[in-house]
Amino acid sequence: MKFTLSWLKDHLETEASLADITEALTDLGLEVEGVEDPAERLGAFRIARVVEAKQHPNADKLRVCDVEAWPDGPEGAPARVQVVCGAPNAKTGMRAVFAPEGAYVPGTDLWLKAGEIRGERSEGMLVSERELEISDEHDGIIELPSDAPLGVRFIDYIGLNDPVIEIAITPNRPDALGVYGIARDLAARGLGRLKDGETAPIDGAFASPIGVSLDSGVTADSEESAAACPYFVGRLIRGVKNGPSPDWMQRRLKAIGIGPKNALVDITNYVSFDRARPLHVFDAGKLEGNIKVRLSKPEESLLALDGETYVLEPGMTLICDRGGRRPAAIAGVMGGAESGCSEETTDVFVESAYFDPIRTAATGRRLKINSDARYRFDRGVDPVYTREGAELATKLILECCGGEPSDLVIAGRPPKKGRNGYERKIKLRPERLAGLVGLDIEKDEQIRILGALGFEISSPKGKTITVAPPPWRPDVHGEADLVEEVARIASLTKLTAQPMKRAHEGSPRPILTPSQRRIALARRAVATLGAHECVTYSFVSASEARLFGGGDPAMTLENPIAADKSDMRPSLLPGLLAAAARNQARGLADAALFEVGPVFFGPEPGEQQESAAILRVGAAAPRDWSGARRPIDLYDAKADAEALLSALGVDVDKLMIDRETPGWWHPGRSGRLKLGPKTVLAEFGELHPKAARALGVKGAAAGSVVFLEAIPAPKAKSTARPALSLPDLQPVERDFAFIVSERTEAAAILRAARGANKKLITDARVFDVFEGAKAAAQLGEGQKSVAISVTLQPTEKTLTNEEIEAVAAAVLAAVDKAVGAKLRA
Repeated sequence: MKFTLSWLKDHLETEASLADITEALTDLGLEVEGVEDPAERLGAFRIARVVEAKQHPNADKLRVCDVEAWPDGPEGAPARVQVVCGAPNAKTGMRAVFAPEGAYVPGTDLWLKAGEIRGERSEGMLVSERELEISDEHDGIIELPSDAPLGVRFIDYIGLNDPVIEIAITPNRPDALGVYGIARDLAARGLGRLKDGETAPIDGAFASPIGVSLDSGVTADSEESAAACPYFVGRLIRGVKNGPSPDWMQRRLKAIGIGPKNALVDITNYVSFDRARPLHVFDAGKLEGNIKVRLSKPEESLLALDGETYVLEPGMTLICDRGGRRPAAIAGVMGGAESGCSEETTDVFVESAYFDPIRTAATGRRLKINSDARYRFDRGVDPVYTREGAELATKLILECCGGEPSDLVIAGRPPKKGRNGYERKIKLRPERLAGLVGLDIEKDEQIRILGALGFEISSPKGKTITVAPPPWRPDVHGEADLVEEVARIASLTKLTAQPMKRAHEGSPRPILTPSQRRIALARRAVATLGAHECVTYSFVSASEARLFGGGDPAMTLENPIAADKSDMRPSLLPGLLAAAARNQARGLADAALFEVGPVFFGPEPGEQQESAAILRVGAAAPRDWSGARRPIDLYDAKADAEALLSALGVDVDKLMIDRETPGWWHPGRSGRLKLGPKTVLAEFGELHPKAARALGVKGAAAGSVVFLEAIPAPKAKSTARPALSLPDLQPVERDFAFIVSERTEAAAILRAARGANKKLITDARVFDVFEGAKAAAQLGEGQKSVAISVTLQPTEKTLTNEEIEAVAAAVLAAVDKAVGAKLRA
């Protein structure tokens, strides 16, 4: 939104400087995006007198001018300079506009320098209107009247010293799309007094021969039409003389980037920017019959003012003549070319109407038309100002074009309810200002601010204030909106930092929940394993969801962000596999990735759980000179899962392992870690080749998933660190080689061995497995050998051979009982 300073002062009586005004606008929420001050571009150009103009001795089309200039203004001393000029109208005694050496000429994009032209020195320039970019006139230099004041800045003399201010308008402020609305905000802030903006009604001299009707039948379409245009005000003005608009109006329209066309069109543009009230004028001589507002029908079209023919879709609001049979304008968007005004127009029909914002916006989007009228109707114009807008347009047309007005033609009435309805009552508690924004403003000042903004106040003496928003503020619906208005005008810069009150004395309570602390600990623990964290989308494709146990229609998004992000993820693994595939495609064959986040097993709140997933692809170690390099396998995944569980306080030696894993894990190369028979804490293993290929991963891929919410909460215990206890006695190790069934798990052997003597046995580890064809030949079909090392740690005295042998016998008995093992000879 652009406007000039003088335009603003038409509505705001103020002595504030330009800097104060722009600072206040930004603070009010109308952010100033730029200020174009003509004095910065054209301030160096002053009125000068040509003392003598004579023929250039070396050029037929050039003249050498002796110019008397006032570089420091009319109060300063004059200076005599010589200027070589090619303008045919340069003559002795004339008053012209002089640009001194060092000035920037915008029309030529040049900085003036003194120099010689065909042997004659030139120390400045006499300029034309095009060189100052005030018009396209370039037939000669600017020639001013003989009484033009010498030494005065040219922009001051012709009234061009009018800064242009550009502000950004948020969608909720349609009132600020008019200069009067901006002046209202500044007046409420205290930067001046808002002038009376009312337009006195103009009496009509005759009844309008053109009637207006709104489609108001009993069908559903007619009811939609009435909602699309509930209020229409029109007036015929006959005997107008269309021509150029006044200079003051043209200057203002040019300043904001609107090219003047003719008085009738310029007036509608001016009112649109002055009062945020879009209008349209029809050439009444081109209209036939009465006007009717209705919805468009299939295959209708309209040649618009921009020269384009638009094919209309059903449901668009149209202004039609011939009693509703012929479209004449797309309501709120653009007029039709066949009924547009021209220099020959003598009778006009002025239209001021209120159109539904949503329907107008949808029409403009479908037709791809962006007009100033649509921009305002989209955001919601003041429905009550519809009649006064027609009166203001009439006043300006009579002043600029003459003519005789008819009586107003009115159809419908302003909407009182709905999105832009103006009958709204809101209760405001003055103390809510401090509670919501932290400003302490007296009740009387709150009432003053709201009143200055046009809000109607009732019951001001009670504990609550009843406030009725004005019709030009469709965005105000509740108490918080009123608080925002008061805070905006009072200025949020008045906020001061205040210490927060403590709810209790002493140490503050922990803010993080146990679940949040566990998630943070899991993230750090996995990072220490050398994995890189990923943050992937919570959405996956339908095929990926089905591959990892999802695919329930209830988990499909109604409005996905992309076709391949249609379902809520049932697992963290699809995102990690896709990330690994992208890294492999870019040359990173070996990768370790992890993510901590939610997975979803139902559409309702709470049907999700936090998990931590680790994925490793490629080789377990980088290449080196020894050549020892193995691919990632299930044991790497198991080590990751156990390390994470251990960091979260789980005693992994007490966990059970089974092979009942879902189908996306490799059968026989995966497992689950369980706490008891039912509580699954983690899954680990190699990924099924089908799942890895589906996500584009090449080579070995192994991973683990830890279900964080399944881990029991730790028991409350003292935060004191236990005393360090180091044994003084040397540990004893004994090795055992057991012959067992090839389906026997080593974990069962270790668990039995550790339980043989819990006081002395501190560790048991597998150090050798002998299986396969050779084992079958030596040990028997279906047999294998598992060798373990058992560590005994005495604490009171050195163990005797008899005591060691007793523990060894206990180990043999425990393992035999657990898995039916025999000691290998």
